[in-house]
Amino acid sequence: MSKGPFSPSQFIPTKWSTAEDKARFGNALLHFVDSGFARNLFTDRLYDRLSNCFGHIAHYNSTGFYEVWFLSLTAQVRFLEHTLRFPRYGDPQFTFSDVESEIQREARNRNYLPRYQLLLAEEQRVAELTLLEHLEGKYRSRRKDPEERTASASPPDGGEAVEPVQGLLF
Repeated sequence: MSKGPFSPSQFIPTKWSTAEDKARFGNALLHFVDSGFARNLFTDRLYDRLSNCFGHIAHYNSTGFYEVWFLSLTAQVRFLEHTLRFPRYGDPQFTFSDVESEIQREARNRNYLPRYQLLLAEEQRVAELTLLEHLEGKYRSRRKDPEERTASASPPDGGEAVEPVQGLLF
């Protein structure tokens, strides 16, 4: 069993899964999140269980599930928000609801959502600053002397200036 905060004694076995299975799933999911959602840790076993917890539905395969929930920081934050918001349903003798509750508790203790929200905010900030720099380079005119501005305002072929289409609308 992978190391983690959960032990089998915390969980009630179901007809189909042992308490060890429940602890293994909980620890594997936390390890996956701690890794930054590393693709190699998203095993078929983790996918099979996760696709049946927290109100998820199975996708065509684990690749599809991974692409929807973990491929970007935006998706990862959405996954964490969904996971933490999901209410506990079902009896632990028949479902993994006891594990879901413990995962939610541990995710809050580890501040997963605020940490990933900060990462996302920084990623967005860098992207916006990069875009701003690009647009400023493209559209901010260098300081021109007044004669250059006047010359650039007249049509290049020396013809008459045409009123912009927007002016004709009003």
